[in-house]
Amino acid sequence: MAMQTASLDQQSGSRDRLSPFQSAAVIAALVFAAALFGILTRPVGFLAAVWPANAVLLGMFVRRPDLQIGPGYVGATAAFLATDLLTGGTILNTVLLTTANMVGVVTGHALFLRLPGAHRRLQQPHSVLYLFVISTLAAAMAGFVGMIANQVMFDKGAVAGWAFWFATELVNYLIILPIILSAPALSKIDFVAVLRGNRHQDTLRQRLTFFLPALGLAFSALLALIVGGPGAVAFPIPALLWCALSYPPWVTSILTLFYSLWILLLISSEHEIPLVNAHSQSTVLSIRLGVALVATGPLMVASVMAARNDLVRRLKRLAAHDPLTGVLNRRAFQETAGETLSEQANQGSPVTVMMLDIDRFKNINDTYGHATGDLVLTVFANIVRTSLRDDDVIGRLGGEEFGVLLPYCTKTDGRNIAERIRKMVAATAITIPNGGDLSATVSIGISSSEGSLSDLNLLLSRADAALYSAKRAGRNRVEEC
Repeated sequence: MAMQTASLDQQSGSRDRLSPFQSAAVIAALVFAAALFGILTRPVGFLAAVWPANAVLLGMFVRRPDLQIGPGYVGATAAFLATDLLTGGTILNTVLLTTANMVGVVTGHALFLRLPGAHRRLQQPHSVLYLFVISTLAAAMAGFVGMIANQVMFDKGAVAGWAFWFATELVNYLIILPIILSAPALSKIDFVAVLRGNRHQDTLRQRLTFFLPALGLAFSALLALIVGGPGAVAFPIPALLWCALSYPPWVTSILTLFYSLWILLLISSEHEIPLVNAHSQSTVLSIRLGVALVATGPLMVASVMAARNDLVRRLKRLAAHDPLTGVLNRRAFQETAGETLSEQANQGSPVTVMMLDIDRFKNINDTYGHATGDLVLTVFANIVRTSLRDDDVIGRLGGEEFGVLLPYCTKTDGRNIAERIRKMVAATAITIPNGGDLSATVSIGISSSEGSLSDLNLLLSRADAALYSAKRAGRNRVEEC
């Protein structure tokens, strides 16, 4: 099992594996804290209104391949036993509750191991469906132990015990697991970027508009309290779907958790509340199942939207980039460089344009084959790209010809950059597929503007004329116009 879990989270796979003691200690601390929180939400005569411990434990095993499973289970069992005994539980009740908890987690863990990594991270349209099925089966298995516990602890029937245990486990898995499974790696979280889904919100109006779905959710929850009645629990659903269309899955799962906790804590309150009369076990069972099903909808919509947005991003990249070298294609280069040049002209800033052409590239293709030619193009593009700044624009204009626009760059600075690229290309030995090394050279033409010129085609034409001057002068050189 330890070998299987090594591939569960590639972002975590590079971390050093925790020792058995560390794994047990980390799991024990998390489970103890989560179980203590759950016990504090436990109404008299009922199970906890919210029981996050099992979902936290299962989520940690799925997301953290550096945890050693055996010691982790030992630590979790010890934490479950200690938490219940320290809060007044009897030995028999504590053993029954701990057994039910562990049976559900072990079932869910075994099923998650059968899923591809993308589904374990809720990154595919069907991922939430798999999450729902696994959560249902894990909750059902825990319910079989709950049948016994319900008779011993509450002196009630086995069927009622299974149903109530199942509903409680299911809702806790569905509202907590998505946050853990879809969360970015903690060391790489940029909360603003995560919240925005990596979109740029430039104006104040756009930023305020972006937060409207979350504000709508808060308003609908408040409206539900004011209006009251059983139907009020559904008031936030349109806002939740709005959030799912607007935010990435991780943010949507957090907002869904807030909604679910709001409902669960209200129905477990000992005070009279305006939503429902939750003094019977059957009412609580119905509400918990309803919350579990409601939570699934926004998560599935968010997962589908995330997959759709990722596909759109990839299609946009394919449409704008040369598939071989990864730099902008001709159309995208002209659009991006043209916009950048116009900005520079408005600011009166200097701009330099370079035209680069690999020397005798046709001979390389004819002598070594097109596979080697493609390799030379790829290596060359990487050399140029790594020699440029983040704001510089590079594109493949056709064949072995590339264009570069350097904003805030004088002719002298541009020539220095061009010379550095030329020397790096000449000094690079390219290992070809058939064995041996190949060297290539590049000729470069540059032209500059001090900010008064905004015609990209004119600058490219001047740089192209300088490029052919470099070719005529013997190649492997830089000429300027």
